[in-house]
Amino acid sequence: MRIGEIAALAGVTPRTVRHYHHLGLLPEPERRPNGYRDYGLQHAVLLARVRRLTELGLGLAEVRDVLADDAGRELAEVLAELDADLAQQESAIAERRARLAELIRQAKDGTLPAEGPVSPELARLLGSLTASDSPAAAKDRAHLALLDSMVEPKDRDRLFTALQPLADDPEFSARVQELYERLDELADADGDDPRVRPLGEELAACMPDELIALMNESGEGFEESKGSFGEAFLADFSPAQAAVVRQMLATLSARAEELR
Repeated sequence: MRIGEIAALAGVTPRTVRHYHHLGLLPEPERRPNGYRDYGLQHAVLLARVRRLTELGLGLAEVRDVLADDAGRELAEVLAELDADLAQQESAIAERRARLAELIRQAKDGTLPAEGPVSPELARLLGSLTASDSPAAAKDRAHLALLDSMVEPKDRDRLFTALQPLADDPEFSARVQELYERLDELADADGDDPRVRPLGEELAACMPDELIALMNESGEGFEESKGSFGEAFLADFSPAQAAVVRQMLATLSARAEELR
């Protein structure tokens, strides 16, 4: 048989047959006087087996192990590994579908955060925050969504869980809303505005000791961020607002040192 004939017989393409030759999965047959490969029935049997193995999900390197005469892994071992991989993928897919179902439900009933999709912990937190037209509040929500994707899941979950009681407290929410409005008023102010220092200190005062201790424990400091990310973060604010953030971070850093 010529290459096109054996390829058609095994249900693959001639290009696939050539690739299997290149990888050593299929031995080269003898050639006819005219130079064409001359395939026999055993080549077709082997080619069909390679196809069946790949259809199960085995990689070509794993197929080579199965077909090898020496030092090859047993087929049962390879298939068991494949089954374990598929079970893991199945679990991950089920988890993702459950998450998607929740997001679809939120989208239908109008509770999906504008910053979504976010983690369930952050979704609960954002859903508890008082609705506000404040640009500073909107920016804070966006920063929380960024944090949601940056930190390790265990640290993220602990942080948002610790913030949840504050979001559920009407008095605290009203206080934070008032601070947001004062921050908005600094949108066109200079960095040396006299309102900067007291506002930064009051924002820092809203952070409970429990959260500062959590940040200390996780290794996250309150020092002003360095490098390109820190510069980009502060550049997201007007000069006076950036000065407020610096003052807030400096105050929190001092409190964190006291709690260590």
